[in-house]
Amino acid sequence: MVRAAGVVGRWLPRVPPAATWTTSVCSGSTLLAQAGILDGRPATTHWAVRDELAALGAVVSTDRVVVDGDVVTGAGVSAGIDMALTLVGRIWGDDRARFTQLLIEYDPDPPYRTGSPEAAPAELVAFARGVFAGR
Repeated sequence: MVRAAGVVGRWLPRVPPAATWTTSVCSGSTLLAQAGILDGRPATTHWAVRDELAALGAVVSTDRVVVDGDVVTGAGVSAGIDMALTLVGRIWGDDRARFTQLLIEYDPDPPYRTGSPEAAPAELVAFARGVFAGR
């Protein structure tokens, strides 16, 4: 588990009142949860730390992006692009988000369909969990 310590641990709980958006991608949502920002709120994270996020008080979603008021969370690293486009759409409108998607040529077509534990074969998920656990 990643812990928000030191300067970041003291700073993070003070961010939301002063920020327009408080966001995280991947396991960064666990830092927001440790700071109390996700208490009882829906959020997403990398699939390997969903249980940890729930234990920290968040209502875990398997969606790639979760918007709950001014808090936005993205699942794994690649969901960061989805989250960015979501924010562009909310801030500058859907046309600007579509334009941005075109400019960055974001047209996902992965060569494999194993990008989530729900889509991947069970034995591959088990192997990946072992890797995360250091086995």
